[in-house]
Order: sequence, then C-alpha cells, then structure tokens
Amino acid sequence: MWAVLLTLVGTGLFSSLGLWQLGRAEEKRALFAAYAQGAGETPLEGLNASDPATQRYKLLRLQGHFDPGHQVLLDNISHAGQAGYQVLTPFVTAEGRVLVNRGWVPADGDRTRLPRIEVTDGLRTVTGRIDYLPRPALRLAGSAEIPDSPWPRRLLFPTTAEISAQTGYALRDFQLLLNPGESDGFVREWKPALMEPEKHLGYAIQWFGLAATVVALFVILAWRHLRIARSDVR
Repeated sequence: MWAVLLTLVGTGLFSSLGLWQLGRAEEKRALFAAYAQGAGETPLEGLNASDPATQRYKLLRLQGHFDPGHQVLLDNISHAGQAGYQVLTPFVTAEGRVLVNRGWVPADGDRTRLPRIEVTDGLRTVTGRIDYLPRPALRLAGSAEIPDSPWPRRLLFPTTAEISAQTGYALRDFQLLLNPGESDGFVREWKPALMEPEKHLGYAIQWFGLAATVVALFVILAWRHLRIARSDVR
C-alpha cells in the first residue's frame, strides 16, 4: 500500500508541475507576441491611457519634461558581459510622473565614479514601451532609503514605491522603455526580460519524465515482488 501511495503522490506531483510549466510557456508566448505586436501599433497617448497590468509592452507617447535632479542608476545590470547600470529618469507630465528608462551605461572600475547621465529639463515628447521595473528572482529586503545621499542614486532592484519615497512625489507603477530612436538615451537593445517559452517546455518534459520514471519503477518493483511471491508459493 505504501508503494502504491508514494507512486500516486509522486506521479501526481510531477505531472502537476509539468502542466504548470506548460501553462507558463503559453503565458510567455502571449507576452512575446504582445511585444512583437506592440512595435507596429499606434502609441497610446498620455498617462491616463496606460495600465501596465493589461497593456504591457504597448507603446506610449508622453509630453512633459525630465526631472534631472532625481535620477536613479539601476545597479548590477550587465550588457554583453559588461557590468553597468540602467538609467531611470522621472518624466513629469500634466497627468502625473513616470520613470523613463533611458538605457544602459557601463560602470567604471572605480565604484566611486558614476557615469555621466545629464539631461535637460526642457519640454519634449517621448515614446517608449510600457514595462515593469526589473525584479529579482528572490527579494530579500527593500532598497535602503538614504535621504541625505546625493543624486543620482544607485539602487538594487527598487520598487516604484521605494523610488517615490526618495524623490518625494508619486510615480506611476511602471517604467517606460525609451525607444531607440529617441534622443538623450543610451544603449537600448530592448527585449522581453522573460524566460523563453522553449525553456518552460524543456522543464515540463523533465517533470513528465520524472512522473513516467516513478510509474516505471513501481511496475518493475511490483513485478519483482510478484515473482518472489510466486517462487515462495512453489
């Protein structure tokens, strides 16, 4: 009975994990499709038209000005094997404020030397893709608030709420990935920061393989047990 019970539990667990990975693969296909589709669509206009939960990767056009005095350097962001930062600059509009990701810049070997990321605060129009801020696989603690430290500030995986607390004003809960053709940007080779669907399929195959292995082991052991039982009877 214990062998049957363990086989059922193991098979059910591994199979459910395989199905979960298949579901994740389908979700990632939809996100990659949305990213590809967004490039050819007419941009949304204004912050009131943006809802990152339902319009992620869509283009958004805003009119306003940058706030160069409260810029954030997203720390520990690599590009082509080189360490660096992504530059987040608040963009102020009549409808509110949002973080514009102006792209990647390399880090200096001397951590005390920050890259030059100056930008003017003149009126302008910017266009970019709606996306979430980068998130860690496991969040251990929030970004520390350092109210007296100078700007720009280096932060490791901050949330929009944490940046809002440091700037002193509310920011919309998403970032805008500045289009490569826009001025005052840096390296912008944007692509979905997601695991590809094929990897989820690979994991699903592994889980289903484990489920099949559990069943095969049970069959082999049960067959051997029956053979021994029959031998004892004879």
